[in-house]
Amino acid sequence: MNIRRTVSLTAALAFMVMVLTSVILYIVPQGRVAYWADWRLMGLSKNQWGAVHINMGLLFLIALGLHVYYNWRPLTQYLKDRARNCKVFTSEFNLAAVLVVVFTLGTLAGWAPFGTILDIQDDIKAAAARKYGEPPYGHAELSTLGTFTRKTGLDLQAARTALVAAGYQIAGPEQSLQAMAAANGVSPQTLYNAMAPAAASKGDASRPLPEKPPPGTGKLTLDDFGRQYGLDAKHLRGALEANGIKVGEGMTIKAIAAANGRSPVDVYDMLRTAASSSPASG
Repeated sequence: MNIRRTVSLTAALAFMVMVLTSVILYIVPQGRVAYWADWRLMGLSKNQWGAVHINMGLLFLIALGLHVYYNWRPLTQYLKDRARNCKVFTSEFNLAAVLVVVFTLGTLAGWAPFGTILDIQDDIKAAAARKYGEPPYGHAELSTLGTFTRKTGLDLQAARTALVAAGYQIAGPEQSLQAMAAANGVSPQTLYNAMAPAAASKGDASRPLPEKPPPGTGKLTLDDFGRQYGLDAKHLRGALEANGIKVGEGMTIKAIAAANGRSPVDVYDMLRTAASSSPASG
């Protein structure tokens, strides 16, 4: 067996897997969304894809280090000029260094196309949040059923009754949503969807709004916000305009706040107040 060939092929294969995992992690939803909706691709969760990426990166670094060791003499030829003298700052090295610096500074400064690449990623993740839904608060899936209902304003007993009626097995109020979801083969979000309408304090089909805006709320439009909580978007818009807040078509809550010189939390508080009298969306 040729060790040098094995090292080179290992580095090449590890690099290919890293490219795949990098693409997956580029498009994967934000962690709070992925864990809440139990997002998977090819049967693997966000954590599993991340773990593969990290360990494959380690394998790639080890193989690359051995590749440099076994090919040190050919590599040093790249640092020699035409007179065969060793020279670090060759034209090739300088060009490579410039490319690295430009990519680094361009990313930090948000220059195109580097900033555009990151903006596209944000758009992909925002679309995933709209598709799968945001949790009521960060890492809500780790909360016990008792804590979760208290934080979301749901009635605990009504929530348990609704879950049992839907056919889900519940160990008790001290069981976490994540453990409950795993035991029933569903996502934490599915459990929430089953309990929220029946356990809402208002007794209607709309979802109670948490006291504090959940992560990602600022990226939602009023239509998205209404769909997520079962509220009428037109009513919400009218409530904002009644408070002197101008709302443009398709604007996110964060954009609405910026356009009116307010904070996103201020706008959320207005929406939360309006939700108490909002009819459920059709």
